[in-house]
Amino acid sequence: MKIPEITLAKLNPKKFIAEKAEELRSAVGDGSAINALSGGVDSSVVTLLAHKALGARLHTYFIDHGLMRAGEPERVVKLFRTFGVKVVCVDARREFYGELKGKTDPEKKRQAITDAFYKKVFGRLVRESGARFLLHGTILTDVEETVAGIKRQHNILTQLGIDTRKAYGYTVLEPLINLRKPAVRRVGSALGLPASVFNRPPFPGPALAARVIGEVTPERVELVRQATAIVEDVLAKVSAFQCLAILHEDRVTGIRNGQRDFGCQIEVRCWDSQDAVTATPTALPFKTLARLGRLITEQVPGVVSVTYNITSKPPSTIEAI
Repeated sequence: MKIPEITLAKLNPKKFIAEKAEELRSAVGDGSAINALSGGVDSSVVTLLAHKALGARLHTYFIDHGLMRAGEPERVVKLFRTFGVKVVCVDARREFYGELKGKTDPEKKRQAITDAFYKKVFGRLVRESGARFLLHGTILTDVEETVAGIKRQHNILTQLGIDTRKAYGYTVLEPLINLRKPAVRRVGSALGLPASVFNRPPFPGPALAARVIGEVTPERVELVRQATAIVEDVLAKVSAFQCLAILHEDRVTGIRNGQRDFGCQIEVRCWDSQDAVTATPTALPFKTLARLGRLITEQVPGVVSVTYNITSKPPSTIEAI
């Protein structure tokens, strides 16, 4: 079934918020819903929208799977408590790394993330809370890429024929599914989110697992976490849709202190795009690229090579995994 799009030109944010809030209240009834807050644009908008609709009947969780950027759990929990949203931080590192152990194929890794989220972590939270509904920040682009077979987005379930009530014990609600990213940002602004949140660059649902080529381990995630912090700091004032760092699987030969240093390679990507459907690499000055190369190889242990992606989407994609 084709999902009708509410384009940015046709979007009335206040009307959208009122209608979706009423739809959520009607769907949940006298029951309760649970919600996963990552701090990204989509999950943040869904959280405030559902909080407006359901109040104390919304149970919001930050799933600390050990795959987030530095300081993310503390920052997100603190911010949303200022909106009156009680956020419970759940340590799920054991479940996620357990599912990812030994997996190198991109689709198998995405399936592992899905299984950890929906079967293990949220299955347990649903049983404990008694909630019958799960709020999703799914947007139209997520559905299109998954259904087209480009890459499986971990939050796409019902569109693939999965009966979430039968498979996981709860019904998934997706209030943003008719929107693309620019429209979601507009709704976030209307909800009162700060620009630092609703204008935040996109971040993948599988988090830094989407930026580790090969097996995802705590040690490899820590390397890409440190590289990500450098990339986002150096490019903070660049007008781009998204920037990121990717850790490659193979080790490469480098030289440090006059000796061979068989180390890791980081790929930097920076994109110009409107809706993530198509994208072109940002024309960064070579001086900026050279600074990134120097800082990453100096500050991230074991990295001896830094490259920059120069291929548009398509045939490339914004994220590597």
